[in-house]
Amino acid sequence: MRNIKSELIKKKIEAMVIRANTQLRPDVLAALKKARAKEKNKLLRNILSAIIENADIARNKKLAICQDTGMPIVFLEIGDKVCVDKNIEDVISQATVSAYKKGYFRASIQKEPLLRTKKPSYKPVIIHTNIVKGTRLKITLLVKGFGCENKAKVKMFNPTTNLADIEDFIVEVVRCAGASACPPYVIGVGIGGTQDFAGLLAKKALLRVINKPHNNKKLASLEKRLTNRINALKIGPMGLGGNSTALAVNIETYPTHIAGLPVAVNISCHALRSASVVI
Repeated sequence: MRNIKSELIKKKIEAMVIRANTQLRPDVLAALKKARAKEKNKLLRNILSAIIENADIARNKKLAICQDTGMPIVFLEIGDKVCVDKNIEDVISQATVSAYKKGYFRASIQKEPLLRTKKPSYKPVIIHTNIVKGTRLKITLLVKGFGCENKAKVKMFNPTTNLADIEDFIVEVVRCAGASACPPYVIGVGIGGTQDFAGLLAKKALLRVINKPHNNKKLASLEKRLTNRINALKIGPMGLGGNSTALAVNIETYPTHIAGLPVAVNISCHALRSASVVI
């Protein structure tokens, strides 16, 4: 059994939260630069340059990449031979809130989703916990602003549905999002599980690096085909056209019931923000 002090976890999480909010992921930044290099329209190149410059300023000055610092979503993998001296989910929540305050990030959480009579808060933090084998902790933060979160969709297909109909659904979700979720996008797709689990898979898909194809060749081919179809929509950076509506499409799958076929789509804006720490 490995004992890990909560103070160490808190310190690591605080640094991770600041990093996620102020440093654009290298794979996303590289994809934006690649899109700019391929873009022939001067206006669209300038837009992509402004997005890249914004990321550089945020990194250098330790400022939030976007004013919408999202609803913090944490994915926790805790080894079955790990012992923490305090409740691990309480530690994660406290450390995340502390980092949001230290980073001067916006409080965006409405504790009463219907009444909305209270000031926005920094908590609660959404935590998804998996127990795995081993002696380590892996904590990943996804910073998900709601301009793009609001465009998420899930559909329960019949198991006899053909792949073309599923592809059409995914492309249509992006078409309906249009420019309102700040393209160019990264599209996360979850297929399988249950209605709620497919949505979780779609979010997890956004955590995968976007410059590497899926290790399943059929899914890799589907990702490429969907990326090409979405880019053919010509929504483009900030909705002004061009070839860069999607930087990538990432797909994650899971076994499902014989009577169903859940498909979820989760869109991220160009500021796809996540970071991980392993202890």
